[in-house]
Amino acid sequence: MSIVLGKDVSAKVEKWAQEHHRTPQQVADEAIEQYLERAEFREQLRLDVEASSKHYQETGLHLTGEEVDEWLSKLGAGENVPPPPCHT
Repeated sequence: MSIVLGKDVSAKVEKWAQEHHRTPQQVADEAIEQYLERAEFREQLRLDVEASSKHYQETGLHLTGEEVDEWLSKLGAGENVPPPPCHT
């Protein structure tokens, strides 16, 4: 694959590569890989939110923000606790 970068981006890639003892190809590969990972994560998050919304609309089951915060606080404190049960 061949990619043509604008002058400014190309200069930044060249500079970064030199400063970090890498080739411009390595910098570009890593940047594209990171971009795709973030894009895939955002897409999966969007799909999860849509599925959760549909499930809530169909069942009415939910947790409050306070319930989630309390559970996450316990996890953050090192407690191995299951999530609270959903309710209507």
